Amino acid sequence: QAQVKESGGGLVQAGGSLRLSCTASGPTSESYAMGWLRQAPGKEREFVGYITGSGRSTDYAYSVKGRFTISRDNAKNTVSLQMNSLKPEDTAVYYCAATSSGSPHNAKDYGYWGQGTQVTVSS
Repeated sequence: QAQVKESGGGLVQAGGSLRLSCTASGPTSESYAMGWLRQAPGKEREFVGYITGSGRSTDYAYSVKGRFTISRDNAKNTVSLQMNSLKPEDTAVYYCAATSSGSPHNAKDYGYWGQGTQVTVSS
């Protein structure tokens, strides 16, 4: 089974950028789509975006489309989330997750989770 771990969170001013990384270990990591989800205080965990196992396709939540980019390097078993033009409403704990689901747009679609990393955007 896949094991997932995030890194790279922190504090950034509005309009700034931050890059999160995720390492995924386990058999045949290319067989897993990798997603990023986030959870703000008092809110449900929400989908941010995902990338297919091959890395050829991505999809994003409307709220981050055009600002966030997901990429992966299967040779290094890493997935990255580049976040630009950050807004205070992007403040949340960000989770990297793995799934064998074909179109994982919901938290329930993911079976393997990292521990999460805090991103705080100040105004």
